Amino acid sequence: MDLEFTPEQLKFREEIRAWVAANLPPETAAKVHAGQHLTRDDYQNWARILGKQGWLGYGWPRQFGGPGWDAVHKHLFEEECSMAGAPRIVPFGPVMVAPVIMAFGTPAQQQRFLPGIASGEVWWSQGYSEPGAGSDLASLKTRAERKGDKYIINGQKTWTTQGQHGDWMFNLVRTSSEGKPQTGISFIVLDMKSPGVTVRPIRLLEGGHEVNDVFFDNVEVPADQLIGEENKGWTYAKYLLAHERTNIADVNRAKRELERLKKIARREGVWDDQRFRDQVALLEVDIVALEMLVLRVLSAETAGKSTLDIAGLLKIRGSEIQQRYSELMMLAAGPYSLPWIWDAMAAGWQGDQAASAALRGFPGGEVGNAPLAASYFNMRKTTIYGGSNEVQRNIIAQTVLG
Repeated sequence: MDLEFTPEQLKFREEIRAWVAANLPPETAAKVHAGQHLTRDDYQNWARILGKQGWLGYGWPRQFGGPGWDAVHKHLFEEECSMAGAPRIVPFGPVMVAPVIMAFGTPAQQQRFLPGIASGEVWWSQGYSEPGAGSDLASLKTRAERKGDKYIINGQKTWTTQGQHGDWMFNLVRTSSEGKPQTGISFIVLDMKSPGVTVRPIRLLEGGHEVNDVFFDNVEVPADQLIGEENKGWTYAKYLLAHERTNIADVNRAKRELERLKKIARREGVWDDQRFRDQVALLEVDIVALEMLVLRVLSAETAGKSTLDIAGLLKIRGSEIQQRYSELMMLAAGPYSLPWIWDAMAAGWQGDQAASAALRGFPGGEVGNAPLAASYFNMRKTTIYGGSNEVQRNIIAQTVLG
């Protein structure tokens, strides 16, 4: 196992770093480094920039318009983008549904859907979870009834991330009630502007609107928007979830946020607290360990060796690390992390009260602290979405112990 990068890979890293520095909008990078709210335009603008370069589908093979990078080059691209302050690529299109369409879609479906994903022009949403069908996804109840050359869909999806921005949506729907629950599920894509589709916002604990309920009331979907075979959707869902859980680990984002945590601790005067610094050190050790695990997988892949299916393990460790660094940031800022007025933040306010207190001689109160409490609350979700960590531990135990 070789965890050292080759001269060619290091040269590739420098090329990516230079390109990102020249093309990433500085105002967007500033928002990311400060943990501020990103708008649809922020995400979409960066997606289009990458799309124009042919890198939004950076994990795609050449035959589908991607750069054809191997696992190491993809990792280096992700790392350089993250450390520079680029927004996360919204994964639902290029990282999640695109591989399913490539693997199981017809040539006509590939020609129809992949170009819009690759260019960044089409925003996709995910329709998996339902009320009562989250980690137990096989119990989903949204139905799709075949009538001639179309399906009629009725039901509800929930926790649909950024669904308010969605142009298209990929869904798991029940097309049969016979046999095991998993055997009657199909994978269908639909236009979110279709009559009968209603998106209702869910306000989260910190006041943000990131997730939604989506309702289907006799939504007509052409039958040629079924991906793969009817009643084989569970197979495609598992294929997609492996991409999602690996993406959730996001070790490169953790490395960037670790540096942000250290800056906050220093400016707030808690860096000299040995106990606090111990917690930062423990977090850093876990981030390095996660990175080593990722690099071991990359090394095996580039050597042509089979690797263990560790998507669940990466998801567990990555999501717990995200919760820990967001909590430590909030603890470092103390009461100055508390102000959070969503409408004011959306209008550009970033902690004026805290900054004013600092000018009057009170310690701390940096403007950049304003989003910290909201980030802490938001990160509570990470150990639940994409398959709860408790369920992932059960799967790993069954894999190891049989």
